[in-house]
Amino acid sequence: MYTHKLDASEVLLRHWCRTGEDSFTVSAHWPAEHAFYVGRPGMHDPLLLCETVRQTLPLLSHGAYEVPLGHQLLWRDFDWNLDPAGLRRDGSDIELRITCTDVRRRKERASAVAMSVEAARDGVLVGTARTSFTVQDRTVYERLRREYADIAGLRVIPLTPPVPPRQVGRDSFDDVALSPTDAAGRFQLRVDTSHPVLFDHPVDHAPGMLLLEAARQAALAVTQTRAGTVVGMDTVFTRYAELDAPCWIEASVLPDGPDGRRRVRVTGEQQGSNVFSTVVSVAAAAGVPAVSAVPAVPAVSAASAASGN
Repeated sequence: MYTHKLDASEVLLRHWCRTGEDSFTVSAHWPAEHAFYVGRPGMHDPLLLCETVRQTLPLLSHGAYEVPLGHQLLWRDFDWNLDPAGLRRDGSDIELRITCTDVRRRKERASAVAMSVEAARDGVLVGTARTSFTVQDRTVYERLRREYADIAGLRVIPLTPPVPPRQVGRDSFDDVALSPTDAAGRFQLRVDTSHPVLFDHPVDHAPGMLLLEAARQAALAVTQTRAGTVVGMDTVFTRYAELDAPCWIEASVLPDGPDGRRRVRVTGEQQGSNVFSTVVSVAAAAGVPAVSAVPAVPAVSAASAASGN
């Protein structure tokens, strides 16, 4: 319930505890096989890291910062990077070391939070993330969203045809998030509200994880690196992607980063306004060497740890 997932099998988080006033440790388990986040043989899908971090936003909001259930979380930005070596399927759990900053409150509850995350496996740092979000109570949310807040009455545009799955690193047409257009590097966001993972529960807009998946697929399409692995994104969410109008995804290749990885700028635009923008980093191929050695994550002393949920 705290992770905003109806399907209990989709909940990746296992345990959490408070380690300081605004710091926490959260443990997560990545399944060996997943219906949607499908990795390469012996490797997990990197977007499992994104979904794991995303689930901590409602978990800590409700569990640690007194945000009532029913309040809305608005994702503002999300920057993540990982070492491909951390994607190996070895059965070990993921440990997230989270520090919350810029915590603003309205009465007793949090109204805005920024988070820094270190992700470790067996004590070795494999990824980092930074994100921020705001919180709105249901009354304010309904006033701002107006007719869109009525999920039962929403109109959804017809499902558009997918691009060939192999062009975007997918094996199934059902999991393609893009539809083709006549322009190179330009796609229409494909919104399948019956998708069991991306639309696990009714929502009044395209979920952030759908936008990140669309960005991943667009980056692979324009770089023509189906064998590539997306290992980072630097994303800003500007406004909601509505379900009743086309959302256009554009991807353009940037100069390679200093680490030699390919970089692609991906943007979403709807009715003339920007929805989100991100810079996607793509490692060339499976089995890419690990990024330089990374330090072990320091252990949290027993004296500083407090019980959680």
